[in-house]
Amino acid sequence: MMYYALKHLHVACVLLSIAGFTLRGVWMLSGSRLLQLRLTRVLPHVVDSLLLLSALAMAAMIGQYPFVAGWVTAKVIGLVVYILLGVVALRRGPTRALRGGAFLAALAVYGWIVSVALSKNPAGFLSSFGVF
Repeated sequence: MMYYALKHLHVACVLLSIAGFTLRGVWMLSGSRLLQLRLTRVLPHVVDSLLLLSALAMAAMIGQYPFVAGWVTAKVIGLVVYILLGVVALRRGPTRALRGGAFLAALAVYGWIVSVALSKNPAGFLSSFGVF
């Protein structure tokens, strides 16, 4: 029962996280001052912390760990890539074009992470293209 509650929390945080990232990306591309609001800077960290904590708790409950379960390892590697792309997109990219490209790449990686989670296949949707 607790596992399913954590799973629902995790999925809700996944949706909130990508919605927030998308909104901040659109604001970045449009040059909106809303990116400077305190809530805009703090809330994503709260959501993403809950997302990570629920993932860790579920992994412990089902005994699936990075470097043991391939699909979990793939998700962790994808998460690191997503975070790095997100930093370039929202903070560190020197040009708007580079930020926009990093933003689109981060969205693609996020989609791949979700496909890995749903399929339990380390290749995720890439397996449909015969990549892995």
